[in-house]
Amino acid sequence: ILGEETNMMKLAELAIWLNSDNAPGLGLPPLIMVTDVRRLPDPLGAAAKLPPGSAILLRDYELAERAALAGRLAIVARRHGLKLLIGGDAELAIRVDAAGVHFSETRASEARRWRHRKNWLITVAAHSRTALRSAALSGADAALLSPVFSTKSHPGQAPLGAAGFTLLASRAALPVYALGGIDENNAARLLSSPAAGIAAIGAFNPIN
Repeated sequence: ILGEETNMMKLAELAIWLNSDNAPGLGLPPLIMVTDVRRLPDPLGAAAKLPPGSAILLRDYELAERAALAGRLAIVARRHGLKLLIGGDAELAIRVDAAGVHFSETRASEARRWRHRKNWLITVAAHSRTALRSAALSGADAALLSPVFSTKSHPGQAPLGAAGFTLLASRAALPVYALGGIDENNAARLLSSPAAGIAAIGAFNPIN
């Protein structure tokens, strides 16, 4: 458990450094935990260990009890000073009083529809320069660019690598988070990048 907490602190420290250097004053969370029932079977427990100011992104789009999980995550978020983002379902985000919403790359244009929500954080997934451009045009607050490193979520997809991520993110017209295969060991490779923070899944599961 001590080792797990130490790894979390290391990842959080790197994320905070990136956030303060590349996205100062924007109110963006340095660290985002992305849910995945297969790779992170205890999202509530993992969320409770996040440093205050971090965010939880509820993905798991096909989960039958997704609404109930959203409600429980919302309680954890309020209790621990976290931001909860609901993937692809703004109505559910409103019902559980989440901090915002996240849209897939193909639904980036929907971000504009919810810009009127005061203080909402709206993020969009991206996997290319074109997708980053669409995310910026949609009015999203930030994009999650992936996969940076090899990841179990997309085993057949070639990773961008630190250099590839840096190239794309540096040309983007909005803050960009690094996502995909990132853990406390390789996150340091992003310290010279313009990443606004780090998003991850497996890094929050000590046995993953």
